[in-house]
Amino acid sequence: MSVISHSPRVLLMAALLAGTAAGSVSAQTQDPSDGGLAVTVSDTSPTDRSAMTEGPEVKGIISARSGAKVQVTSADGNRTVVVVDDATKISASKGLFGMGSNKLAATSLLNGLPVSIKTLQGGGTLLASEIKLQNKDLKTATMIRNGTDQGFAEQTAATEALRGRMGDIGKYNIKGTTNVNFDTGKYSLSPEAKQSLCAAASSAEGMDNALLLVVGYTDSTGNPEFNQVLSEKRAGGVVNFLQQACHWKPYRMLTPTGMSEADPLADNTTEEGKAQNRRVAVNILVSKGLDGL
Repeated sequence: MSVISHSPRVLLMAALLAGTAAGSVSAQTQDPSDGGLAVTVSDTSPTDRSAMTEGPEVKGIISARSGAKVQVTSADGNRTVVVVDDATKISASKGLFGMGSNKLAATSLLNGLPVSIKTLQGGGTLLASEIKLQNKDLKTATMIRNGTDQGFAEQTAATEALRGRMGDIGKYNIKGTTNVNFDTGKYSLSPEAKQSLCAAASSAEGMDNALLLVVGYTDSTGNPEFNQVLSEKRAGGVVNFLQQACHWKPYRMLTPTGMSEADPLADNTTEEGKAQNRRVAVNILVSKGLDGL
């Protein structure tokens, strides 16, 4: 039986985070349509905290970094930039890779990593006093980073090539497609989604020679790099659930992929349309040469 293999790789800008001198960087909230960060800072001395007051707690996914500045995209798509210095406390739950200590270096702040940040504010700057993250998320982000080395232009070309290969899926008959949806910026499965996935697996189980192709998508919120990672996390989560909870055999699964904002089902200018586009499609396929045998 022939199997389609998809293996697009994603750029994750894993630059080292340096500190910044007091007042040298201003905090900002960027428009989601804006690009990345552009300022580079080399001073690593801690910021003077004596004149600063408690700031807002920032939660979301790291979507960009430049020097001492870390950009965090929240679930609603807003982007907030905070400064990290040598005095910022960074920790992961249960310690790094299960070890006793849970203190981390700033180099652990990888793109695509969900974080919760306590801040101090003063002089137009948001300073990260404490950053917390989950050990399991750090493992995932590290594996993604270590397995990807393409520049963004190459990644875009790979995605376009993948779309062309998806067009060759005419070698298969599509017996059904189940879409499960997600909240903005999230990749966790709802109870309804879990039920739909096991129903799809059960339906496919009754078809001879059926395979599953899982493809993740996002709406237009956020930048392309963030959305590529998010779409892959959504697809990966669905595959894990299908195999672990729905007992779908791994050898009957085509390689999953994330397609970011590509191929929207609905209009991305409306909230209703965006909700439909935040999805993972589970396609039941049977090779045309085997269909009906």
